[in-house]
Amino acid sequence: MSFKYKENNIKEVLALTIDQAQNFFSNKKIQDRIKSLQEVGLGYMTLGQSTNTFSGGENQRLKLASEIHKKGNIYILDEPSTGLHHSDTERLITLFNQLVNDGNTVIIIEHRLEMIALADWVIDLGPSGGHEGGQVIFSGTPADLMHCNNSVTGHYLKSVVEQTSTK
Repeated sequence: MSFKYKENNIKEVLALTIDQAQNFFSNKKIQDRIKSLQEVGLGYMTLGQSTNTFSGGENQRLKLASEIHKKGNIYILDEPSTGLHHSDTERLITLFNQLVNDGNTVIIIEHRLEMIALADWVIDLGPSGGHEGGQVIFSGTPADLMHCNNSVTGHYLKSVVEQTSTK
């Protein structure tokens, strides 16, 4: 015996992407959860995708999807933009701004210069990575970081900002 929902069996339902599921389900509670997954940029994933196939950034965004409508929390994210396309990164930045505007604190450990340029405050550690790092090289705004001669990050950030402003 085979059970179907809207003419689809369970295998077909689990093969839907999050984006496709938004139109498939009519239940408000399900749609709200799906919308949260879309807001964190996971619309391309399938309903049946095993979590052990998620990247670290995808796992963080999955957890974040259940938190995005809360207020007064502190979120610490490690490289949340890893593996993301530029348009998905823009969506993630919008989400972070929404979290901050809702009274949350967002702390991001990030190497992507485009994201560092948009930060309110940067703490740059160095002077190198691994055992040659761990010292606070700089603390302040991204604009001030670009003028810090001791910061490798500031040097590369300045190049990215200058390149972006000439486009």
